[in-house]
Amino acid sequence: MSDAEKPDRLPILLLNGPNLNTLGTREPAVYGSDTLADVVDLAERTAAELGFGVRAAQTNHEGQMLDWIHESVGKISGIVVNPGGWTHTSVALADALVIPDVPVLEVHISNVHRREAFRHHSYVSPIAAGVIVGYGIRGYEFAIRRLAELVD
Repeated sequence: MSDAEKPDRLPILLLNGPNLNTLGTREPAVYGSDTLADVVDLAERTAAELGFGVRAAQTNHEGQMLDWIHESVGKISGIVVNPGGWTHTSVALADALVIPDVPVLEVHISNVHRREAFRHHSYVSPIAAGVIVGYGIRGYEFAIRRLAELVD
């Protein structure tokens, strides 16, 4: 049976945090010209190739993201998350990401380690199965491919 024919696979939860709705216009020298719609399209195509669906969501409200994570328990294979600025500030997000008990992959479009010092710390990285930084939106593709390996 091919990956695309495996009906028992739960979808991947793709979460994007604050300001990622402005991709394509926000600091193109840092984040590129791809939009959030491009991110979701790439994620959906990659996941479909591997036999997964995607539930994609973006919010600028931390509590909303926490609620989505809580509601995903038992309904997803794993999480690909770009926490945006919450990466460096949110213990609550890190705590929530372990609740579904699925692999979590952290993605950052830019190389956060070449940027301001406050961006070098992540509350999410210690609970993530992997961290992908600096590959533009291709990082989402890499994360989905790795997630599929982890749940197979």
